[in-house]
Amino acid sequence: MSDMTQDPKPGALRHLPLLVILVVAAVGAITLRDYLSFDALRDNREALIAFRDANFLLTMLGFVAAYIVIVAFSLPGALIATLTGGFLFGTLGGAALSVTGATVGAVIIFLAARHGLGEKLKARMDTSQGTVRKVKEGIDENQWSMLFFLRLVPVVPFFAANLVPAFLAVPPYRFAISTFFGIIPGSLVYSSAGAGLGTVFERGDTPNLGLIFEPHILLPILGLSALSLMPVVVKAITGRKTL
Repeated sequence: MSDMTQDPKPGALRHLPLLVILVVAAVGAITLRDYLSFDALRDNREALIAFRDANFLLTMLGFVAAYIVIVAFSLPGALIATLTGGFLFGTLGGAALSVTGATVGAVIIFLAARHGLGEKLKARMDTSQGTVRKVKEGIDENQWSMLFFLRLVPVVPFFAANLVPAFLAVPPYRFAISTFFGIIPGSLVYSSAGAGLGTVFERGDTPNLGLIFEPHILLPILGLSALSLMPVVVKAITGRKTL
């Protein structure tokens, strides 16, 4: 009887953080697109530099906080934010701040999704049979490799790489570590592009935002992606030999 009389509100509250993120993401996609853009960065670059020079530590903290919000609520502008970090703090400084903010924001949305839906999905997958169970077991056996692969491959949307591990009940520490190290290559590429924006602005040009897909950049990243899957390949090969 006690189970039947439990208040259903806790179940609704469990989904509240994820619902808030989804609502804010939808509203932000409509209202913030013009404010988190390359044009906005170009038009406000002098004010940003002046503020940075007068309040360097505050600018760093504000940048990280803004990046956390952008990622946690899946708002548009993460790429522009990374360029801005490079523009204001240089390649290494901008990349370090971007990676920190992106990791914290990713962990927030990961935990919200895991708390809201991940546990139920995990329970269903654990009790399932056939193909679904085999997929779940395969992922469980190769979590580190799959997590790094999701982060390194440029074609995987960042928000998807945040949500999929939550729905598969990946431990938070694995998610955080793989996110931090897995996004470093891409962050360095765009922070480096941001560090060179001064010259781009002077010429009146726009940066090549698709530079990560250029062969001299894409191929090394794909190499890292392939390297992250080596444990899976080795395990598959050795597993066949023992049969």
